[in-house]
Amino acid sequence: MYPTITDMLKDLLGIYLPLPIQTYGFFLAVTFIVCAYLVSKEMQRKEAGGLMHSSTQKFLKGEPASVTSMIINGAIGFFVGYKLLFGIFNYQSCSSNPQALLLSGEGNILGGILGAAISVFFHYREKQKNKLPKPEWVEEAILPHQHMANIVTIAAVLGIAGAKLFDVIENIDALMKDPLGVILSFSGLAFYGGLICATIGLLVYAKKNKIGILPLCDAAAPALMLGYAIARIGCQLAGDGDWGLPNDAPKPGWMSFLPDWMWSFDYPNNVIHANLKQDFINMGLESITGKAWPTPFYETVMGTILFLFLWSIRKRITTPGILFCVYLIVNGIERFLIETIRINDKYNFLGIELSQAQIIAVSLIAIGVIGMLYLNKNKEKFLQMYQTQS
Repeated sequence: MYPTITDMLKDLLGIYLPLPIQTYGFFLAVTFIVCAYLVSKEMQRKEAGGLMHSSTQKFLKGEPASVTSMIINGAIGFFVGYKLLFGIFNYQSCSSNPQALLLSGEGNILGGILGAAISVFFHYREKQKNKLPKPEWVEEAILPHQHMANIVTIAAVLGIAGAKLFDVIENIDALMKDPLGVILSFSGLAFYGGLICATIGLLVYAKKNKIGILPLCDAAAPALMLGYAIARIGCQLAGDGDWGLPNDAPKPGWMSFLPDWMWSFDYPNNVIHANLKQDFINMGLESITGKAWPTPFYETVMGTILFLFLWSIRKRITTPGILFCVYLIVNGIERFLIETIRINDKYNFLGIELSQAQIIAVSLIAIGVIGMLYLNKNKEKFLQMYQTQS
């Protein structure tokens, strides 16, 4: 396994290049970049089709740099410089655990002062370039896709926070044993926690900025599915604990042309330093080989197939919100099925033993089905609502 990009480069290319980048964090960043691109393109397509419209925003033009804005920029610059210069001078140790550096009190005062000075200088100069003798309020038309930077920021912050929160709720014991390690780790992110928290935040932002909620959800649906598939590549390569139950069965003949790890895998050198065979024993599970179902790999395959499906039908569905409902249904089905071979705590749900993810998956399927029926019944109403929105 490759806990860091450095490990991957060394093993695959024979190059040792110490980089402060964890493998899962790298693929998480790729996920946000790809999703932002696809959602932006879909939003532009819906703008051209008359389902998404610009809104006016009022702002004060030509005002000089205020004391408050300079203090804020100075504080941000100080933090960046404080950590950056310390990281450069202590590169070897910081590259192995960059999260610990970011949330620790360690840093370089000189770097902080330089960072603050540079940040304040550029902010002041930018404001001076656009300064007017008398600042004036102006209105500007903003198209929905021009909000993408804010959308990505909200999705990233709330998505990661929600994913970590839901994982902590499900693994309180691990938090009690090593609170700092659990909070800092990129492993153990619950996808549904991130999806729910990010969705709530984006719905609030969309409503505040008059962005059509249902068209926005439709624009995001295929990207969410592909993003999930990409993120699972990071889980598989890093070995972050998302593997499945023990799988001691021999690889079937029809898979003989495929690598053995696609059937069962022991995830050596994984990022959480787990010995699968011993962990299975500790959990009361029987395992002869110490190998598990490679569920992250299976989810990457299924997520990619479902993305292609959603992408292929996106132009055929004209009723706002329907595509997102389809996404909820197929996503829920995929996650419910994969959970049957994954290691997760079980809860009693209506007399049935289900994992947290399966309970949420069932809820999403139900919401998707009910949403499709409701939206299809009122499709003329919603089409007219968004086509005439201004």
